[in-house]
Amino acid sequence: MITDVPGVLVGHHHRLGDGWATGTTVVLVPDGATGAVDQRGGAPGTRETNLLEPENLVQRVNAVCLSGGSAYGLAAADGVMRWLSERNLGFPVGLQPHEVVPIVPGAVLFDLPRSDWGNRPDAAFGYAACEAASKTFASGTVGAGTGAVVGSLKGGIGSASEVVDGVTVGALAAVNAGGEAVDFATGRAFAADHEVDGEFGVRWPSRPGEVPPARTDLNTTIGVVACDAALSKAEARRLAVAAQDGLARAVRPAHTMFDGDTVFALATGARELPAGIGTFADGQRAAALDALCSAAARVFARAMVHGLLTATAAGGVAAYRDVWPEAF
Repeated sequence: MITDVPGVLVGHHHRLGDGWATGTTVVLVPDGATGAVDQRGGAPGTRETNLLEPENLVQRVNAVCLSGGSAYGLAAADGVMRWLSERNLGFPVGLQPHEVVPIVPGAVLFDLPRSDWGNRPDAAFGYAACEAASKTFASGTVGAGTGAVVGSLKGGIGSASEVVDGVTVGALAAVNAGGEAVDFATGRAFAADHEVDGEFGVRWPSRPGEVPPARTDLNTTIGVVACDAALSKAEARRLAVAAQDGLARAVRPAHTMFDGDTVFALATGARELPAGIGTFADGQRAAALDALCSAAARVFARAMVHGLLTATAAGGVAAYRDVWPEAF
């Protein structure tokens, strides 16, 4: 899980049923983390992403808010800010402990067809997701993944991690892509080859699956990649860029005009990268960063598969487990 990275917590809040299929997921870093973002595709819905550009003032963020509800769902971050401000967590702008501005970048995915019109996340969703934040959290049809769809199948929340040279790299993805995540000729996920030690827990089928009729071309996968290394904003941006490669391995096509794929990066700073000496010192640090970037692509691809496999049907969209039940 992404919460294998020390200092990272995740919380969900959602509503499912009675005309609702949407929610919010918060990746919380109470002690702060260097933040960055990489956004691709033609239909983004984002908040505070310009602030994360390397040349801008604020270096550390307090949380990332991922939400359903399309642009309406950006309001969920207001609740995250209120939760953080009540705990005096944020960028100091005055002399008193409470005089802070919480830094909460966010992104939304398109899931409006899954709910009755007008049912979408608001500030209360963000606040409740913070209240639920912990090191353990559910995957699948929860939080921002409640109304998610990946191609023709139900999408959801997935997460994964790995350790590279002592640094933990983790990812969380709300899988809601316009492209397909599965080869319908075989039933095998496109990123199945990224599996580590049987983590996906399925026996990949070898038969065609009937493509469900329900799909939408208005989507957007959003997520976070985190590590406990000490990175600059520019270096963290490279981590987010690499995570987008993992997204592209998991769905086909990726980054379309109808996806607003957005990946945030968080670096908590607990571990220094190897410090080289002499003429090639910069190259040695770059090589260490490159290893983290390679891991970011792998863990994001694995998180995408977990989001696919743990999702359950909702809003009239069949899940992978409904089309290939024998895999489980």
